[in-house]
Amino acid sequence: MLISTPNILTVSRILLTPLFVILLLKDMEGYALLIFTLAAISDGLDGFIARYTNQKTALGAYLDPLADKLLLSSAYICLAIMKIIPSWLAVLVITRDVIILIGISVFFMTGVSVNIKPSLVSKFTTVSQLSTIFFSLLKPRFVHAYTLGWFLIWATATLTIISGLHYIYLGLTTLQNGLKNSHPKS
Repeated sequence: MLISTPNILTVSRILLTPLFVILLLKDMEGYALLIFTLAAISDGLDGFIARYTNQKTALGAYLDPLADKLLLSSAYICLAIMKIIPSWLAVLVITRDVIILIGISVFFMTGVSVNIKPSLVSKFTTVSQLSTIFFSLLKPRFVHAYTLGWFLIWATATLTIISGLHYIYLGLTTLQNGLKNSHPKS
């Protein structure tokens, strides 16, 4: 069986991430912005194609969020080190992703089944996080950069916190219900 188009796009996003980081660290921000934009477009495109052409796969359900986390974490770490974004924002973004990955690991270890599906607030968070990176790389070329930049930073921080708390609540509820149902009372 051939690999689906959405999975090819997801793998290409994974492969573009190191190129993006290398370009960024070599102070080639214009090229880094181009590669990041291609990766971000592939993120939206793979989901669109999977949904509307019925090409959703179990592999894609796992690879897509991992590709997102790899790209976003790499970008936030690099931009924080380069002092393009505040380091506290990178800490928030990465902490949320680590909490999500720990939660998925706990589900796996406890045998509680979970349907991996991003929430609406999580989708807005991802768009905000991608927009913040995009704008941070674009801002030297933009007139109202300072005001828009800080708006995006605070919007991303707020959405990241809300999304993280939402996932913690959903995870704890699902885990509690799953453990209760897997150990019936005698």
